[in-house]
Amino acid sequence: MVPVLILNAQAISKAFGATSLFHDISFTVDEGDRIGLIGPNGSGKSTLLRILAGEIESDSGEVAARKLTRLSYVSQDSEFPSGVTVRSIIEAALKRAGVPEPEWEARLREILGRAGFYDFGTEAVTFSGGWRKRLAIAEALVQKPDVLLLDEPTNHLDLAGIEWLEGVLASAPFACVVISHDRYFLENVATQMAELNRAYPGGLLRVNGNYSQFLETKQEFLAAQSRRQEALENRVRIEKEWLRRGPKARTTKSKARIDRANELIGELADLGSRLQTRSAGIDFNATDRQTKRLVALEDIQYTAGEKQLFHGLNFAITAGMRVGLVGPNGSGKTTLLRLLSGEIAPDAGSIQRATALRVVYFEQNRQMDESLTLRRALAPEGDSVVYQDRVIHVASWAARFLFTGEQLNQPVSRLSGGERARVLIANLMLQPADLLLLDEPTNDLDIATLEILEESLLEYPGALVLVTHDRYMLDRISNVVLGLDGMGSAERFADYLQWESWLAERRQPKPQAERQISKPTSTASKKKLSYLEAREWADIEDRIAAAEKTLQQKQALLENPVIAVDALRLQETLAEVEQARTTVDGLYARWAELEAKQS
Repeated sequence: MVPVLILNAQAISKAFGATSLFHDISFTVDEGDRIGLIGPNGSGKSTLLRILAGEIESDSGEVAARKLTRLSYVSQDSEFPSGVTVRSIIEAALKRAGVPEPEWEARLREILGRAGFYDFGTEAVTFSGGWRKRLAIAEALVQKPDVLLLDEPTNHLDLAGIEWLEGVLASAPFACVVISHDRYFLENVATQMAELNRAYPGGLLRVNGNYSQFLETKQEFLAAQSRRQEALENRVRIEKEWLRRGPKARTTKSKARIDRANELIGELADLGSRLQTRSAGIDFNATDRQTKRLVALEDIQYTAGEKQLFHGLNFAITAGMRVGLVGPNGSGKTTLLRLLSGEIAPDAGSIQRATALRVVYFEQNRQMDESLTLRRALAPEGDSVVYQDRVIHVASWAARFLFTGEQLNQPVSRLSGGERARVLIANLMLQPADLLLLDEPTNDLDIATLEILEESLLEYPGALVLVTHDRYMLDRISNVVLGLDGMGSAERFADYLQWESWLAERRQPKPQAERQISKPTSTASKKKLSYLEAREWADIEDRIAAAEKTLQQKQALLENPVIAVDALRLQETLAEVEQARTTVDGLYARWAELEAKQS
């Protein structure tokens, strides 16, 4: 099938002041594309997405969309004004999209139901970051876009939300471009990958396939570039030897060779600068503590507002333990970190800490003084820092985190989200710790820095508790998983896969017949039933189980995107679901009657 072009950006460039983000980039989106967009922090991914969305203009080049193309853009930070409800946000989006008002209710209920919203009168500002992100995505989806542009949507979603979004995009009738550093997400969703990076000729490498296929192609590309560099080096060496012999530039042939030699030298310099790779050197500063038991939680209870987050929580953290803390948004992950750090106290129970325990806490909602320069943010006390008993100049310390000397005097406000995260990690490294508490340290980090962070955490000899929605990192780092269910209970698991299986089992309801019906074994009791009633009683469990299975099948049809977007079929399916539910309820009522006759 010939690709049908929807969005076409040709030779676009963008710079902020003297800093060029990208130059002469071309980027196209065809029908059905699911493009994962990655790149180093500060490479201009978010800027490129905003240019595609029409939020800002490029310095040069042009962006053209197919006639009547509808674009929906979801930015990194999803904020809503005070006073607006879930319903009003979606209705405003439907109005902007020109949807006839009689269709609003069906489409609103369909999209919000799939997104997990049931109380449409709730004010958006009361939601957690993850639920605000879900609402922003639902707001975009309800407009039935031809192209959906998502900037780091997985940063704020919990694991259930990420899986929901994966399902939405995998079966989507629209094209999408998603900036994400969640490698499992990219593996599951992307059909194409694009990396924005000055290391590539043209500044962009685009590959058909998911993330793992992209890595293979990238490796082949870099190997070819390396071979090209080696061949160039040999040719340049020969030409330099010829130039040293002082050829006379009188003949046309000599002039041409001198020009070509200079071109080769320039080409080699350009290739060398592009292939020069840098990596963030992240190495956390552990103490020499020998105590094995660091923190013990005993019968912890804690209530936030009217919601009980923990009830009877018992858990111990020992030296060398790497705890992955997981749970839905609002289940208390950040609250538990605050309890461990001593920032807040439990309502009941006790927290025992080892003597002189040193705890370092990397907070999720971390703020920086934007009036500071990068130099002062990295080295508040002067032009050097003390790391592992060594004095390091701020320029060397900055280079360790991929900052150049030219950036030292620029304000923090000019840094990208990932660059700010690197500054915060740099400050964190300077604090010796027995226990590291990390609340979403991966937000805004590019994949190269994520890999360095993972290696450093694996080598860190102290204990750590890690909250992250990056499933790949959880798999690599944690040697124990503590799962919060959001209803006050917690369970300990050997790994993330075990937690995921347990969660899936809890989400899959067992047939009520299996849970509630207790078949009488007394033959005397059956004598109170008539012959027909006894036969009915004998197989009512199987009938209930079959009816519940039918109900589940009907409910599953509501997830079918073909039905969900067809108002008539959606109404028919809803009626079938209601009928199936009535059948189940009737069977339970009959079971209760028969049981009452035997009592």
